[in-house]
Amino acid sequence: MKLFHSNVKSIFQADIVVIGVPDESKSHAKRRGASKGPDSLRTASNSFEFFERDGKIIPICPMKGTLKNKKIFDFGNTSREDLYRLVFDIVSAKKLPITIGGDHSITTVILQAIHEAFEGGKISLLYFDAHPDFVSSTRDYYGSVITDSSAYINFTKSILIGTRAAELEELENASKQKLEIITPLDIIELGINTTVKKIISKCGSSKVYLSIDLDCMDPGVAPGVSVPAPGGL
Repeated sequence: MKLFHSNVKSIFQADIVVIGVPDESKSHAKRRGASKGPDSLRTASNSFEFFERDGKIIPICPMKGTLKNKKIFDFGNTSREDLYRLVFDIVSAKKLPITIGGDHSITTVILQAIHEAFEGGKISLLYFDAHPDFVSSTRDYYGSVITDSSAYINFTKSILIGTRAAELEELENASKQKLEIITPLDIIELGINTTVKKIISKCGSSKVYLSIDLDCMDPGVAPGVSVPAPGGL
């Protein structure tokens, strides 16, 4: 099944390329199932209600904003091993990759590919996650994403958002790199408009990589994640 919003038949026609990576091999979580993410989201995207008038089917939630009129191609699923080359080629062709995991460790592969497609330019990271993923005592797993990706990140123009479940070494590492953290409580205190302005001011408008771990959301909203943490967005 293709993503509902896929509206062209090849990468060459597309502005945006959606890639599934059904891999959770770098996850240490007791709760399994992250590898089902890509196909589950595709199924959900095809579950909208529709309204029909004059023979035309109209989505209840039509696409709006910056994605309106964009040409989107659902590439299907790929392996972790093939992900680097695929993202590198997509970015080099000046197209936008959207990658669906899988566990969050695929972020390191993606950032490396983007970094090298930009011929070494560092990337601003907008990282939504309940956890900082900045463990350095253990490497190459979903808890060390930021550590493993450090060579590709412009820390002075990056922000962690929704973070609330951190180990001491992660907070120390973030402090050393001057990586700003915005917690859910910070957002309540600041207000959403002020928070958005702060993010835009911090990250800028070029070479920004947006990464979303669904555990940034409160378990009451998104319970089916690998490592849920209360008090989320």
